[in-house]
Amino acid sequence: MPDRRETGSASIELVILFPALLLLVTALIQYGLWFHARSLALAAAQEGVAVARAYGSTPNAGRDTALTFVRDHGTDTLTQADAVASVPGPGHVQVVVTGRSLSVLPGAPGIAVRQSADGPVERFTSTETP
Repeated sequence: MPDRRETGSASIELVILFPALLLLVTALIQYGLWFHARSLALAAAQEGVAVARAYGSTPNAGRDTALTFVRDHGTDTLTQADAVASVPGPGHVQVVVTGRSLSVLPGAPGIAVRQSADGPVERFTSTETP
């Protein structure tokens, strides 16, 4: 026969462990949402750089392409998305995509996301052999 002092101990253990388990599951889901938003921002930045570095293109074309990519593939994943294209040095172009991941908690802002990609601008060169 169980001791009367131990009666209900399983219920108390469950009351203590359930919030911790729920917090762990919520954190894992939030991490997954952040990781997916980060991957989407990186893909958008790479797509923007691919367009911006093409021969005869402009950095603004890369910026517009990155924003279109986010709009077409993940406005429900990456919120408040913005893109900035710049020329960090001669012959290079960079696209930076920022935004926020979705939040599991209603009313709370998602985790900030910032991804960038850069590359050399395509150009014609001549090779002369002596």
